[in-house]
Amino acid sequence: MKKIYCIGELLIDFVAEKQGSDLSQAFEFTKKAGGAPANVACAISKLGGNGIFIGCVGSDPFGSFLLETLKNEGVDISLTQLSDTFTTLAFVSLSEDGERDFVFNRGADKELKYNANLRKNLHGNILHLGAATALLGGPLEKTYTKYLFDGLTKEMFISFDPNFRSDLWKDDEETFIKKCMPFVEKSHLCKFSQEEAQLISGKENTEEACDFLHTVGTKIITVTLGKDGTLLSMNGTKKIIPSIPVTPVDTTGAGDAFIGCLLYQISDLGNFDPVMEDFSLLEKMVATANKAGAITTTNYGAIVALPTKEQL
Repeated sequence: MKKIYCIGELLIDFVAEKQGSDLSQAFEFTKKAGGAPANVACAISKLGGNGIFIGCVGSDPFGSFLLETLKNEGVDISLTQLSDTFTTLAFVSLSEDGERDFVFNRGADKELKYNANLRKNLHGNILHLGAATALLGGPLEKTYTKYLFDGLTKEMFISFDPNFRSDLWKDDEETFIKKCMPFVEKSHLCKFSQEEAQLISGKENTEEACDFLHTVGTKIITVTLGKDGTLLSMNGTKKIIPSIPVTPVDTTGAGDAFIGCLLYQISDLGNFDPVMEDFSLLEKMVATANKAGAITTTNYGAIVALPTKEQL
């Protein structure tokens, strides 16, 4: 089984449950561990895979809580760094249907420094790049780009999720799109929400968005469509893979559970060639990943809601 290196932010989600979608009206928050790449690492480890998280947290009680949470889920945190900058916080509002909104107070995640000693361990493994905060400048963005280069030179299977958060980019979406393009170009697999696929491609039609994004460079595209499943696109073939019916209470982490489950299955193959060529194999994997994402929406908090292998 291949190792899966997940690079990006680890943060505290302060979640306002069932208090509407307007954070100004929320009065009660619950502390949860979060951050998309960290969620992915937990999803992988919870399924029995080799999830390794690379990120930075503060040397404070919140940072300690986050590291302990990942450790308890079986994630390898030996490459995680500590900073004197306070741990990054996100405030999340949840409406009655489980939909969410974010406001960020950015901190230590941006301080991640490149570790050149890691290169010798990367060959032939999997690299997952979750970009919620990674393209906002600072050491993290430079580190992120260096690890992409390492992934290419070390023949890794590279996965990219743009994790677009409107609060982080406000009126600068064009910069976000521009910075995503090298990762879309170089990654073997890109996971998008429908909003992200349309935003980055500039196409309103999701299938046309996939066609454009393939011309940029990525070979495998998944576009998650919530309860409608996932659009899978590869080698000129497109198909919507259905999900399972659930009653969602919190959609936070559903996409991370999806991509974590998909990468876990790819890592279990031991050889990346089949998944790059066999649409029917990938279709079965996406169906299982859809199930993982759906199950995650039935509980509050991304990490605690992630499914085990037995639940799939």
